[in-house]
Amino acid sequence: MKEIIKNWIEKAESDLDAAKYNFKGKRYDISAFLCQQAAEKALKALSLKKIKKLRKIHDLIELGKDVNISEDLLEKLKELTLAYIYSRYPDVKQELNLKEKVSKFIKTSEEVIQWVKKLL
Repeated sequence: MKEIIKNWIEKAESDLDAAKYNFKGKRYDISAFLCQQAAEKALKALSLKKIKKLRKIHDLIELGKDVNISEDLLEKLKELTLAYIYSRYPDVKQELNLKEKVSKFIKTSEEVIQWVKKLL
């Protein structure tokens, strides 16, 4: 595996670990953001391998389509993509039941990373 791809997947795993840590500390907004980042970085690692290109976007749907992610995971990424916005900006409507949503985000990020690692 090329060093740059390895670096991206390692950073994705680090972000996921940090998301879990913040979730335990009840910092759900930070955890949501880190889940989105973990999935984004994993998808970018695979994108570098498959299409030799790194798109500087945050849209998990577009990144997932670039690497032909399964429809099941693509559906899960639709909600996780929004975490990039509402976890960062105070003027965006905050999500209700954030603890429950972030718990799902952690699982989605784990699934994405595992899927990517199988293809690397």
